[in-house]
Amino acid sequence: MITVLGSINMDLIATTTRLPKPGETVAGTGFATAAGGKGANQALAARRAGASVRIAGAVGSDGFAEGALALLREAGADLSLVKTAVEPTGTAHIMVDGEGENVIVVVAGANATVSASNAVAAVESMSVGDTLMLQLEIPAASVEKALTEARRRRIRSVINIAPLTPDAARLGRMADIVIANETEFELLAGRVGIAGPEREAAMMALHAETGQTLIVTLGADGAVAIHDGEVHRAKGLAIEPVDTVGAGDTFCGYLAASLDSGLFFPEALRRAAVAGSLACLKPGAQPAIPFASEVAVRL
Repeated sequence: MITVLGSINMDLIATTTRLPKPGETVAGTGFATAAGGKGANQALAARRAGASVRIAGAVGSDGFAEGALALLREAGADLSLVKTAVEPTGTAHIMVDGEGENVIVVVAGANATVSASNAVAAVESMSVGDTLMLQLEIPAASVEKALTEARRRRIRSVINIAPLTPDAARLGRMADIVIANETEFELLAGRVGIAGPEREAAMMALHAETGQTLIVTLGADGAVAIHDGEVHRAKGLAIEPVDTVGAGDTFCGYLAASLDSGLFFPEALRRAAVAGSLACLKPGAQPAIPFASEVAVRL
């Protein structure tokens, strides 16, 4: 069983041939809305990967709330720990260019009301052997409380230290499994501009210090990880990306679900990398998350 404590958003997506420079206006080529939020995205990815999933978080009482939860509800995720707040449902304002690259502005809204007591309630509903998933689009104090309670109750914790916040490095060191992109890992390691063998050496040093499983996602190059003292690498698929916005969250959800199902770590890492690649082939975050059957045929 996986419990995700995290953000729930409605994504507002504009497409354009190229991203504007500061102070510049460019013409858009399309607009769409889609359910999003890193917590909800990762919960849906884990559910589509085959795991039993509960999500804890908050939405508003506005017109975006139902749409933000629609795909999770359709997938059969447990929404019993999602509360309704006075604040509006969180939104992400996304621009995607013709190459699939994106820029995002997130407005927390109801996500900012996810409290330490909500974190305790989420972890108290879990059992030994369950997996707790976290990101950084809810208050840092709530993430910290959840990690503390998970450790006390011997529940495996997975944190994706995104978006990059001032608390990311500190909170990242509290989890059993840490997932970061290249920039986020540099913050965790306290070193800038590392790549290739130098990055792997930094990962090994941090692993030796903390004992954590460390995973760095590398975009089109897949992922590299340190687990139980060994380096593991996984390639994604050779694709022409349409939209990369949901790739990282898909990777995280699939990794957690694969480990939760008992897959050995190298197989779980490869499955997550393939799923992340497939998520780049459709626009939007949640609509692009592949189903387990789609991933299986590409392994």
